[in-house]
Amino acid sequence: MSSAMRDSEKGSFEREKGSNSATHKSRVYSNLESSGISSREDRDDLVRSSSHTPSNKAQILTMPQFGLRDTLIRCELLKNEESYTYLENFSFFLGTYNVNGQSPKESLRPWLSCTLNPPDMYCVGFQELDLSKEAFFFNDTPKELEWTKAVSEALHADAKYALVKIVRLVGIMLIFFVKKEHAEFISEVEAETVGTGIMGRMGNKGAVAIRFCFHNSDICVVNSHFAAHIEEYERRNQDYKDICSRLQFRQLDPTQPPLTIMKHNVVLWIGDLNYRISDLDVDNVKELISNKDFETLHTYDQLKRQIDKEAVFDGFLEGDIDFQPTYKYDTGSDNWDTSEKCRVPAWCDRILWKGKNIEQKHYHSHMALKTSDHKPVSSIINGEAYKKTFEDIVRNIDKMENECIPSVSLSQREFDFKDVKFMQHKAQTLSLFNDGQVPCQFEFIQKPNEPTYCKPWLTANPYKGFIPDLKLFLCIKQYYYIKTPELNFGKQMIEDILVLHLERGKDYFISVTGNYLPSCYGTPINLLCQLREPIQDMTQETLRKLVSVLMWRAGTIVLNTEKPLDIPKELWMMVDHLFRNAIKQEDIFQQPGLRSELAEIRDCLDTGMPDSLPGSNHSVAEALLLFLDSLPEPVVPYHFYQQCLESCSNASQCEKVISMLPQCHQNVFNYLAAFLRELLKNSASNRLDVNILATIFASLLLRSPMKQDFAEKRKTQEFFQHFLIQGSS
Repeated sequence: MSSAMRDSEKGSFEREKGSNSATHKSRVYSNLESSGISSREDRDDLVRSSSHTPSNKAQILTMPQFGLRDTLIRCELLKNEESYTYLENFSFFLGTYNVNGQSPKESLRPWLSCTLNPPDMYCVGFQELDLSKEAFFFNDTPKELEWTKAVSEALHADAKYALVKIVRLVGIMLIFFVKKEHAEFISEVEAETVGTGIMGRMGNKGAVAIRFCFHNSDICVVNSHFAAHIEEYERRNQDYKDICSRLQFRQLDPTQPPLTIMKHNVVLWIGDLNYRISDLDVDNVKELISNKDFETLHTYDQLKRQIDKEAVFDGFLEGDIDFQPTYKYDTGSDNWDTSEKCRVPAWCDRILWKGKNIEQKHYHSHMALKTSDHKPVSSIINGEAYKKTFEDIVRNIDKMENECIPSVSLSQREFDFKDVKFMQHKAQTLSLFNDGQVPCQFEFIQKPNEPTYCKPWLTANPYKGFIPDLKLFLCIKQYYYIKTPELNFGKQMIEDILVLHLERGKDYFISVTGNYLPSCYGTPINLLCQLREPIQDMTQETLRKLVSVLMWRAGTIVLNTEKPLDIPKELWMMVDHLFRNAIKQEDIFQQPGLRSELAEIRDCLDTGMPDSLPGSNHSVAEALLLFLDSLPEPVVPYHFYQQCLESCSNASQCEKVISMLPQCHQNVFNYLAAFLRELLKNSASNRLDVNILATIFASLLLRSPMKQDFAEKRKTQEFFQHFLIQGSS
């Protein structure tokens, strides 16, 4: 793809702030034309912050006290940009290729050098770069070097390119090259990753992204790999939304909020999105393909249908698809899948874009490459750059600043979040109305002796910005896991006071309160073993009294009640459900569930004991992992952690450590280990092995009280493996 970039006076003072910072250098790697690819640390710095000379007025505006004026100028320029814009074309090559864990076996030139003229930039994305367990668990793979070298050798021969950035998450990799003559105009390069696999953390699915400034256009390139399987389109929709909300880039100015994907002038999105063709059997699909009736076939495409429903990629465009589906082929051939599953062909591999002044020049698949069961896809887009002047706007704002003081009115100053549940997102809207005569800037500021402007469970979006009028959302964070019992028992309340500060104006105080519904999530194991009824059947007053009679003796809760349960009933329900329904489930504990189903499972565990849990097997499996992750004290209590590391190489010593755990913790550990051994007996169906389960569960059962390093992670896995191998045959 190629894109029209923006080279504007409007942004020159913004960029100048970046170039004046001695600590900022945009990273670029040297061209790889002769001796292969060196390590990332050894690559040259070829791209630096732009250093265009601004006008004197723009230099003045770089001073800190003119932060508000910067914002006002940007707003005025956006209103009037058509009157002082000129355009210059640049071209982007966008490519995506799911390589199915293979090493490069053929030249990539038919794909990467398919255009007559060399593109100005290359953004090349790979998925499933490495399918080995080492890459999945430790994010280390030699194939990064192999494929990067293959790409560098296949770039257009009529231009010289510099490697600006590589970013990888397990098997998802994005490589960014630029023509050497454009390198000086690339600045503010940042790369980020986000996993959307199980528990929203595993990197087998997710996205990598690179953002940068080219002249004065902010550009973001995303390479993603969404959930597989034809029926999982809702999971793919969820992956898209998770990536958009969670992938954030830091800014050069640490006081500025992180940039999300959609905060860029241009967004280029590539990848194996995994949307399939549905409601047609495989024979009908192949018949339409043989007749080259791609227009009819496209009406059955899940991505098109979801975009038409505005469920995903709102505002994005995709070119006309006039090539046959890119998945799934027998490796090494152009034959459709002949395996037992005989998968329906689909356009899994896609390229979309969002932004102004962009024109697509081509959108093709490349059948010549046969390394993988996918075919690579490419697109060329053209875009433009612009320049501006703004002295008149600055003079007008000078006058406005001298005449007026900012003032706003708030829609309300008290917010009450009722019945907040574990891992639940709750939002309310605060509307700010500018009732003064001048635009103004707001920011939520820290209270004395507090590290941030709000409690960790709360966020304001945006927390800083510019008002004519806007809606601001106060949210109880969805991903905040309550790991202490205080909220469960009413010892702590949902309450905070936010201070809304106006630049050159006064402060406003906003009260946030709420009540938290008790949950088995975030409640200690030993206390759950005392509760025979659902936790929400008990009032918080009863729970408080219950806690008040607890005595802690060597890590064990002693209650003046009947004999405690051996294991928490909620844990038993989830494991029993999986044992009865998912013992042969393919990819169990590796494929995420749906957020809506996780909420239903949580509610069932907290309010009653149904005959069966709602949701898919994958959702129940993820609910179990979340339960273990949310425990305030892990299954192996923190004070046993060091003993586990020291005994990891000796099976009998490992068993001795577990025998020393408090009884309810010991019961839970042995119960889970026995269940996982049963899963391993069915590995031919569920595709699990000892390494996978040890990696997933060791990090939950043996959590470190401090940040865990790589060596410790290895030792915890080695420790837990003894209990998976034990009797597994």
